[in-house]
Amino acid sequence: MVSITRYCTSNLSTRLCLCLLLAQPLSPARAEGVYIQAAEITRDDSALYLDADYSVALTPPLEDALNRGLALNFLFEFELIYPRWYTLFLWNKTVASAQQTYRLLFNVLTRDYHLNAGAYEQTFTSLQEALSQMGRIRSLFLIRRDQLDNDRVYEAMVRLRMDTSLLPKPFQINALASRDWNLSSDWYRWTLKP
Repeated sequence: MVSITRYCTSNLSTRLCLCLLLAQPLSPARAEGVYIQAAEITRDDSALYLDADYSVALTPPLEDALNRGLALNFLFEFELIYPRWYTLFLWNKTVASAQQTYRLLFNVLTRDYHLNAGAYEQTFTSLQEALSQMGRIRSLFLIRRDQLDNDRVYEAMVRLRMDTSLLPKPFQINALASRDWNLSSDWYRWTLKP
């Protein structure tokens, strides 16, 4: 009988300690990878535009390679499809697609980060600022409204990924063998009715 009482007391104190540990605020962990935060299609009288926000954090090997002078290329992809149920969704019709390429590099002499997106180039003093800018897509032209059928329901998809095909060949082998070298978000999908 004494051991049962002792067990109950011990179990109660263990539960109390566990509750106190769970009540403590957790320290923010650095989530490595590419994650979507929001995506939205905006309309005006003549066209559809895309706004999207991504959270991008490099893995330690990628950050080390970037800081040693390796340029990292990222690809933002958008697709607007008309799903065809009668083909078992195997041959959906692509109505619109868009891509935006980003090139991120570190200048060792000036100690700053350069982000190129087509003709657009911007310099940042910190990696977090550059990654934050790369993850922010604003008013990307998608399609004219008169090209869409108002009676149909479309499916929109977005993804941001690192383009490993533009890495030097030895690093492409690393990308095949290691998850640290493959940053990619999942396809984020939602329906759209014009």
